[in-house]
Amino acid sequence: MTTNNIGFETTRQKTTSMNPAITSIYTADPSAHVWNDGKIYIYASHDMDPARGCDLMDRYHVFSSEDMVHWLDEGEILRSNDVSWGRPEGGFMWAPDCAYKNGTYYFYYPHPSDSNWNDSWKIGVATSRYPAHGFTDQGYIEGLGGFALIDPCVIVDDNSAYIYYGGGSVCLGGKLNEDMMSLENGMTEMQGLEDFHEAAWVFKRNNLYYLTYADNLENNNRMRYATSENPLGPWTYRGIFLEPTGCSTTHGSVVEFKGQWYLFYHNQAISGEGTLRSVCIDYLEFDEDGSIKPVVQTREGVSSVGPAPVPARQQKVYEGAASQVFGGAEIRILQSGQTVVGNLQSSEAYALFKNIDGGEGGRASIELHYATGERLAKLHLTINDQDYSLLNALSTGGLQEFGGITNITVPLELGNVNTIKISGGHGEINLLSLAVTPLLD
Repeated sequence: MTTNNIGFETTRQKTTSMNPAITSIYTADPSAHVWNDGKIYIYASHDMDPARGCDLMDRYHVFSSEDMVHWLDEGEILRSNDVSWGRPEGGFMWAPDCAYKNGTYYFYYPHPSDSNWNDSWKIGVATSRYPAHGFTDQGYIEGLGGFALIDPCVIVDDNSAYIYYGGGSVCLGGKLNEDMMSLENGMTEMQGLEDFHEAAWVFKRNNLYYLTYADNLENNNRMRYATSENPLGPWTYRGIFLEPTGCSTTHGSVVEFKGQWYLFYHNQAISGEGTLRSVCIDYLEFDEDGSIKPVVQTREGVSSVGPAPVPARQQKVYEGAASQVFGGAEIRILQSGQTVVGNLQSSEAYALFKNIDGGEGGRASIELHYATGERLAKLHLTINDQDYSLLNALSTGGLQEFGGITNITVPLELGNVNTIKISGGHGEINLLSLAVTPLLD
């Protein structure tokens, strides 16, 4: 084991976010917010891999950035197992949102309460004093839910909070009480929207409210928008601002960060599958009359708006040679002198790292450093007998071209008691090391 000060993703020397911007796990439906700590956060749904439609979506993750380029997985904040009132079979943790008021972060999410999932949607609420961890489910908002009513969005405007949600061509909005969990006067249908499908998002700019949403174009949803001088409308339809992304669904959020407006959305560029999606970011601009210019989808993404983050704590690196290998996996010494775990293409092959130091216990970023010539390899990660698979390992250009990093943030136990198992079976890959970086809570 070695110790150094290499921070999350700094070895990549990224100068733009690239698209997709988040690649290690499949994420969709990004809700972006800027909080008082000066960071920007993405609250995303998680497409579980392998997928089976959208019913296995679970384990909401949060990502944060100070510069729009380097994104830190803050870890999982809620899963269906945490929802006592939810669907017995779990899954169906669809597009979420988050709001902040009076010292509390409120995480809103749709989830069925019955096995008959499409008729039993409710809007759950979890709360925390922190933006990216410590969330506890508080139940659901009474009076919301039913057939296809999903995708909550909450805006806090001049100390008043409004919630929007909808699906099945119906968009509803209403004002929340001070407790952020009950309605002041119920919900009303938003008037003036054209071809509404789902994915409502509301933001405010220059005293004008914008409501963006996905339309009904079959298998190629676009994003449309409407505006109003009132948070609950009526709305004036303004047009289409995002063309299809190559994915059958579309879902996005709009936010201003350090003087620039951005659109967060998803596509299927990594997987080629509409139920394994990835978050993307591109610039969003306005004309003088307030209309949104058509968003240009790019591979480069957006540029940095500040220095790369400096790690707050030391990172512990465990070389591949420190592991035990099984099922045909091998410890190899390359011509370069690097020692790696190889022959991981077999589904029975795995490497076992024991006595991993979890520090004081709590959240830690786990990075796997690798090389692969595959367009998309994957690694199955199990930590202390908990399954955190699958992690994507994008091509580095060859089996001796190191620099690839795939990562996830997970809870670790206090001290040198943690066990990490890395299994193969999803492409040929050489594993150089794993690195553990505790996160400050």
